[in-house]
Amino acid sequence: MTIRFILNPISGKKNDTDFFVRRIRAHFEQAQICLTQAPGHATQLAQEAVAQGAEAVIAIGGDGTLNETARGLVGSQTALGVVPKGSGNGFAREIGPMRSLDRTLKALKYARPLLCDVGRANGELFLNLAGVGIEADIAWKFKDYGKRGMLPYFKIGAQTVFSYQPKELHVTFDNHHAIFSPLTLVFANGKQYGNNFKIAPQASLQDGLLDMVVVQNAPKWKLALATPYFFTNRPKPFHITTTYTTKHAVVSYEGEILYHIDGEPRKTKDRLEISTQPKALRVLIANYEA
Repeated sequence: MTIRFILNPISGKKNDTDFFVRRIRAHFEQAQICLTQAPGHATQLAQEAVAQGAEAVIAIGGDGTLNETARGLVGSQTALGVVPKGSGNGFAREIGPMRSLDRTLKALKYARPLLCDVGRANGELFLNLAGVGIEADIAWKFKDYGKRGMLPYFKIGAQTVFSYQPKELHVTFDNHHAIFSPLTLVFANGKQYGNNFKIAPQASLQDGLLDMVVVQNAPKWKLALATPYFFTNRPKPFHITTTYTTKHAVVSYEGEILYHIDGEPRKTKDRLEISTQPKALRVLIANYEA
């Protein structure tokens, strides 16, 4: 199998690039190993691998690195493999258990490809989640914070939850129209943000649909009591969330709309269009039983 590894050297712990390269060589002696050098570089490297006829590209990084890599592979016969190296690793948790680096690399040698859906937000690909509301505000603040990792993210989130003012969003989806003023509005291809925080526990990468989850702007005490339920598959108390399924949605708001795709902040004006692209990406499902 012709394989290219794309490794983001600034994802996860610092100064571990040499360790990752050594372990990759121990399991995939003939594989190409490429390090990303700038935003968007993973997409370019993935496109090169497709042009060279590679059977798989294995991305090593967080959800942002996986997103960039998938952009270069979508619609091709080259499969995406995943080695998690981020903070939350939402998509990696969606397609398999979290294991040690060596176990993951070994399991990828016996992986099988699975055709999966992707989402689109104003035409841009997302693998896992796109969202409008407080999580988009947090994504923008996190981008400018200067430090990565879950602790800074939760710190920013805790501060933002007390200051965020929901906006009235007009949402058209599958011939329905609704007006929401949510804490957040999520379009989920996968189930979770990461660290097993499941916003859409019934979402599937293969059903051709997105789960549209409306999280109400409930009193803070209700949000606090409901939070543990997001780490389970149990229904959320107080009707904190309402879930719809859709293939296409348009979010309208007069003015600037902040949103995110797989945790990466974006902005648009007046209109955000969300859609699903079924069975557009081949994804390697690691075989831990081999």
